[in-house]
Amino acid sequence: MDARYDIRADPAQGMIHIRMGGFFSEADVQSFAASYRAELRHVAHPGQLTLVDIRDMKIQAQDIVAAFGAVMASPDIRSRKLAFLCGSTLARLQAQRLTDRDGVAFFDDMAAAEAWLLA
Repeated sequence: MDARYDIRADPAQGMIHIRMGGFFSEADVQSFAASYRAELRHVAHPGQLTLVDIRDMKIQAQDIVAAFGAVMASPDIRSRKLAFLCGSTLARLQAQRLTDRDGVAFFDDMAAAEAWLLA
């Protein structure tokens, strides 16, 4: 698999920035979840804001989408607001399957995503 991710806390904004790319396995999802939890120590949570840039993500298998959905819905990770930066319609549709809760939005512009999170 060619999964890659970068997770960075922004304590001043109470935000987590995530950049993801490639194709993930179940082990990659678990590694991502552990890294995400580690970065959460640097921001006040619950209630953090999360920006996820998935413009470099490949379309994932359904079991991987379900695994990411479970991670992002986990009470110790769940964000107050979650913005996805999507590069394609297919990526947006797949990300929309992760969650159907309030406080989630999808963008194709970084500035718009950040403005929505901070509003």
